[in-house]
Amino acid sequence: MNIIITNSGGVPIYEQIASQIKGLILGGSLREGDALPSMRALAQDLRVSVITTKRAYEILESEGFIQSFTGRGSFVSAADPEMMRENNLREIEDHLAKASEIAKQSGVTKEELTEILSMFYSD
Repeated sequence: MNIIITNSGGVPIYEQIASQIKGLILGGSLREGDALPSMRALAQDLRVSVITTKRAYEILESEGFIQSFTGRGSFVSAADPEMMRENNLREIEDHLAKASEIAKQSGVTKEELTEILSMFYSD
């Protein structure tokens, strides 16, 4: 599993780990039933604290992406299309909220912002 951690950008390491694993699951690189590295092994590979990887796995489990079993490890959960859709909608809303805020601060009108979105969406 190829996870890249960056200290710039202000995103906590556990969120970076969780986000990248989600991306691997949503992109199909990790499939239902695939085993994830143990928290300790992943922490060692990434040179971060086990607490950090534990927190990332807890996020993934709470969002339904993985299941963890004592003594067996953590595995990719069965894909729930509705859960995946909700997760994607939440992420889209976050990005659009940020874009909206930047647009307002920059004096970009709602119509201009809508036009920009339409250009990207039509591709």
